[in-house]
Amino acid sequence: MILELADIRIQPGQQAAFDEAIVRGVGTVISQARGFRGWTVNKGVESPERYVLQIFWDTLEDHTVHFRGSELFAQWRAIVGPFFAQPPVVEHFTLLAESD
Repeated sequence: MILELADIRIQPGQQAAFDEAIVRGVGTVISQARGFRGWTVNKGVESPERYVLQIFWDTLEDHTVHFRGSELFAQWRAIVGPFFAQPPVVEHFTLLAESD
């Protein structure tokens, strides 16, 4: 399994609207993508315009090729993109260890 970690910074004062948009975008768009396995989103306490989105995929290509190259990606960006203060920083990880 692959973890996509997206560090998102939004425009100040847009938190309430973005909270709704990101949940709707993942729940109605990304959740339809090939290889999608789940997600979490956290919002900053000290930096209220910062969000950390974690999406779990079966393979790296499910995110980087199949999702990013699909109409679903365009739909996702139409929902959340207008809130971005800068492009999100996105990286991928594999699990090394976890707690019992």
